[in-house]
Amino acid sequence: MTSDQAGADGVTRIVEVGAKAETDRQAAAECWLVTTAEAVAHLVAGTRKGAPLETAKVAGLVGLKETPRLLPHCHPVRVTGAEIDVEPDAQAGRIRVQATVSAHDRTGVEMEALTGAAVAALSLYDTAKAFDRAARIDGLRLLRKTGGKSGDYPAP
Repeated sequence: MTSDQAGADGVTRIVEVGAKAETDRQAAAECWLVTTAEAVAHLVAGTRKGAPLETAKVAGLVGLKETPRLLPHCHPVRVTGAEIDVEPDAQAGRIRVQATVSAHDRTGVEMEALTGAAVAALSLYDTAKAFDRAARIDGLRLLRKTGGKSGDYPAP
């Protein structure tokens, strides 16, 4: 059985990575909260919930740390650093969320970066919905990853 067929028996499992070398790894992901200029202005100014942009950063960090609890095939990874950036563009009515995660481990941190960005955007949505019921989260994607057997990946 090849590694591509390892799960063909229908049994869900976590892939064995114990023999892989530990290397430096990094990944970045992004998504967008798409809403109205008014909603973005409220999020930037703060609401009765507090400071939504800062709350989103904390939520994203918590989300990326919880990735293996949320996604059954993800290994716990020793994250060595992480950052959530939130960039509002009130005029365009959107907020860009980017998560960057670093680790020195046997497996990558792409899922942690994607989860961090998604959870941060969900936190923003939770506040934005009071101002715009049509708000949405768009464009969740991996921007880049470095390290590991498959090498570097820059998004096109």
